[in-house]
Amino acid sequence: MVRQDWRTWPTYQASALGLRNFWYPVTWSSEVGARPVGVQLLGERIVLCRDRGRAYALHDRCPHRGVPLSLGRTHFPGTVTCPYHGWTYRLDTGLMCAAITDGPDSPITGKVGVRTYPVAERLGLVWIFIGDDHAEVPPVEQDIPEELLAHRIAIGGRIQPGRRGNWRYAAENGFDEGHAKFLHRNALWAIFRRMPAWTETRIVRTTDGRWISRKWEAVHWEADFRGLGHWPPARSWPRFLQAAAARSKTPPRTDPRIAALDLPGMVSVRVPYILRVAYAHYIHYEWAVPEDAEHHRYVQLLVSFTPELLGRLWFRIRYLAYIRWVFHGQFTGQDAWMVDVMDIPPERLYRPDASVIEWRRLVEEQHRSPRH
Repeated sequence: MVRQDWRTWPTYQASALGLRNFWYPVTWSSEVGARPVGVQLLGERIVLCRDRGRAYALHDRCPHRGVPLSLGRTHFPGTVTCPYHGWTYRLDTGLMCAAITDGPDSPITGKVGVRTYPVAERLGLVWIFIGDDHAEVPPVEQDIPEELLAHRIAIGGRIQPGRRGNWRYAAENGFDEGHAKFLHRNALWAIFRRMPAWTETRIVRTTDGRWISRKWEAVHWEADFRGLGHWPPARSWPRFLQAAAARSKTPPRTDPRIAALDLPGMVSVRVPYILRVAYAHYIHYEWAVPEDAEHHRYVQLLVSFTPELLGRLWFRIRYLAYIRWVFHGQFTGQDAWMVDVMDIPPERLYRPDASVIEWRRLVEEQHRSPRH
């Protein structure tokens, strides 16, 4: 293919700070209390605060002298106060209701305010809607995979703020067809998984058009490369590991509850960037939530669809004991390594990048912002 920049996808090219008018998961609900918490989302600084059980989000900048409200405190119910001069704002409206250092009758009271953001809490997460002015706010359920809300589930997860790399690099890495069978070949999570040398793949869409998925048309487990030799090389393992690897070549039986979801493929993606990877016993979901043009907040969930209490408890034990560190740590840490050093455009694409191209097309078709 020819050398390209991103002008083929104008919305995508202009979206260094992310896609607006979507709900994004930001942090765990347990992390938001009465003490203000500052986050960054799509280039905007936001302060989160909880009052009487409800979470609120405001622009994290006092209009007086630009001090972050996240450095302040809740001195009065339903408010947050700037630590510099005591300007106090209503959490629900953002209206400045007192300028403490100018007295109860300060003439500026009620004449300034800060922007507020829609907030929702689902799946133990705080979600924020970042929209254009006067944009219609859809129900948060519209931006959450349907199966997560329709079943009794157990969740393990990890949120990494400030991960380096533009969110688009992370999204393309997630749905990229070619990298896993090479980059992750020696990851602990994949050590007993047989990785193909290469595959022939096509991209398909769900009937509603919201998800695209990768389908393997042919799988080539090994190959001879002219002038180089055979790939992959044989592994030199101790005998007990060789036996474990041999047993692992038999595909595990898929959880019938996951099979009943009738997902379009093992790996699927939808806007604003929700990746879904279906394994035999659980499903991995991830979001690359844009912070600024060079950083994103990486949200990972691993979900078990086992409804029984003991099954959910056993899943949580396994997640905390090793899955969090092996999968949501070392395995996806290899992805972080690549996303950090990626430098595009320009780029030169090859056949497996059909997955990346279709993801970019999906963004062009399904973004919710005015056309650029």
